[in-house]
Amino acid sequence: MNHVIIVAGGRGTRMGSATPKQFLTLAGRPVLMHTIDAFVRALPEVQIVVVLPAGEHGTWQQLCREHRFGVPCVVVSGGQTRFHSVKHGLDHIAAAGGGAADIVGVHDGVRPLVAADVIRRCYAKAARCGAVVPVVPVVETLRCVAPRASHTVERSRYRLVQTPQTFRLDVLARAYAQPWREAFTDDASVVEAMGHAVTLIDGNRENIKLTTPSDLIVAAALLRS
Repeated sequence: MNHVIIVAGGRGTRMGSATPKQFLTLAGRPVLMHTIDAFVRALPEVQIVVVLPAGEHGTWQQLCREHRFGVPCVVVSGGQTRFHSVKHGLDHIAAAGGGAADIVGVHDGVRPLVAADVIRRCYAKAARCGAVVPVVPVVETLRCVAPRASHTVERSRYRLVQTPQTFRLDVLARAYAQPWREAFTDDASVVEAMGHAVTLIDGNRENIKLTTPSDLIVAAALLRS
């Protein structure tokens, strides 16, 4: 069985908006609805867990009524950090009887432009190797900044990390049994901390994380095209 935990706990601070990013309007609907639809198109039978701050469940329910959005989703409350929010999603999957060989993707709620092909390849590869992350090459020049100087680094050695980061359920559950550490910046870092290798696959350049007002403009243009 395939699952996705969609983490949607962002605020609108860098957007300059009082509305949480996942609820901002994109092409006539909240961003989060576009994100959910991307997974339904790629994996029609996927089991969806949406992680939202406890105080925003009512807002989401109201938006679903207003937009007649009927995709079945389980909504659970987020935690103190992203690590704890993902753990809450995993706890729900475990309580619902998820099997060790099930595949779980963890995706940012404000990445609505992930390609269906990327999703399907992530899940297929994770079934074979246990841990997969989609990435794209760095196209800009990179500099490493030190206290008194900076220098250019070889960009071909680096990749930009995207989501869905995808895992066998047994691998991800064992990883999230570890105590939280500040070094856990994404799910791959949690899995690697217990010694499991992560496989990289090609993502899609359009799969941007909506963070600033200009990102919304770009996403709207990509959806129109």
